[in-house]
Amino acid sequence: MKLKLRKIDAIIIVALIVIAGIILFKVGYIPSPPKPEAPAINFEQDEKNHKLIVTSVSTVVKWSDIRIEGQCNISGLTTYVVTGDEITNCRGTITIIYKPTDTVYGTWRFMIKDELPISFPFRLSSPPRGITPDDEGAHYNKIGVNREWWYYSTVFSKTSELAGWTVSISFNHMARTDLLLTKPDMLVVTLHGPNGEEYGGMINKYRGEGLIWEPTLQVRSSDKEIILEFEDSWVQGMHPAWYVHIEDNDVDENHDITMDLEFFAPNLAIWTHHNRLFNEEKSKIASYMFTGCTVTGTVTIDGKEHRVDGIGRHEHSWSTGLLKPLIKGWDWCHMTLDNGWNIYYSNYYLTSQIISSRTYKINPLSTLIITTDKGETLTLLEDIEITIADSERISLLLKRPSEISLNAKPGASQPLLKTYDIVLNLNIKFDNSFEKKLGLLGPVGMNIGRSTVSGKITWSDEDGDHDIDLKGIGSMWTMRH
Repeated sequence: MKLKLRKIDAIIIVALIVIAGIILFKVGYIPSPPKPEAPAINFEQDEKNHKLIVTSVSTVVKWSDIRIEGQCNISGLTTYVVTGDEITNCRGTITIIYKPTDTVYGTWRFMIKDELPISFPFRLSSPPRGITPDDEGAHYNKIGVNREWWYYSTVFSKTSELAGWTVSISFNHMARTDLLLTKPDMLVVTLHGPNGEEYGGMINKYRGEGLIWEPTLQVRSSDKEIILEFEDSWVQGMHPAWYVHIEDNDVDENHDITMDLEFFAPNLAIWTHHNRLFNEEKSKIASYMFTGCTVTGTVTIDGKEHRVDGIGRHEHSWSTGLLKPLIKGWDWCHMTLDNGWNIYYSNYYLTSQIISSRTYKINPLSTLIITTDKGETLTLLEDIEITIADSERISLLLKRPSEISLNAKPGASQPLLKTYDIVLNLNIKFDNSFEKKLGLLGPVGMNIGRSTVSGKITWSDEDGDHDIDLKGIGSMWTMRH
């Protein structure tokens, strides 16, 4: 008898076969087909140049099988993945996936940074950079130089146990004419916190007269290191690293303070003032500064040790005492901003500071330096307008500033930098400081401490218009007399 297979029967048979296959697969009688494996590809991140570089690939792979998520440039890639291939102009988050298996090779993050135009070569005359061992040593023992200061300051980072605190340290050889002092060797150590904490202060020590020469401040130097000593406090080192040890002794009569800090300068110094075109160390008036120094170490307050790190500056300056009748005041501030930039500002005042709320439109002795990379590249703005926004009276005729506003842009010697239309507006306000009044005739007022910084900077370039809000903390020092 001949069986006749109907269409419905065929469908039922196929369905039974499929069901049987599923059951056998579930119980393990039929092995699952092998999955394709993702080839091994390794990438290296070049964050500075915003690139991902292929360092190895295990087999032949086409770029068409690779999915790249994020903002980047892949125009330089060819058909196959090859060692040395570069994914360029990476911005933000980049994720690379092998499409056949959805295997993620990795996720990399690139900071999106606005690149501020640098001063060089946009300046007719560039200030010199770099120093020698002779520069770091003492100059006050040379004819015509009798005032010399070494400064170390920092703002401690958010990862520190003293987050947001500032430190200002200075070893000073004062001129005999300064403040009518009979004790002209000076040590300054101040420590200020964001909630009104204040430690440290200032102390003067006798230096001797005539044949009796016993200075408290001792300076020794060689081709390998410089050593500063003021009683039990000292600095030892030479560019690029200095070790600062502080024992406050009589600096703070109410607290015991010990500091051990290492300052490391990743880049060269910049000369902010000098009166020679070459051989700056032979200048009678000179100052150089390292910005963006990495600072690490410990601060011990009344027996409690705190681990700290931050960004700071080291500055060294010297001059003749004959400048005292000319200089009526000065401001210094090194600022650490939330976006990673550093700004250094200084100004010397040649006019009477009895009315300290005066607005200054021409400031020939002012300096303003911005760095976005800890001093590797610098942007100097030479046209600086200064406004004393607020001040405090320290005597019947004298005030000292408590808030300063700056408006800065490129100057006449920066014609190419002017084409970027850079404008900086900055407000610097003391929020916690050590205050000192010195001298009997013609009193001198000093403020040293922590300041808050806010403002913005704008410029235009080939990428369009930039408008960046600025916020941070500064270590500030002002003087008026």
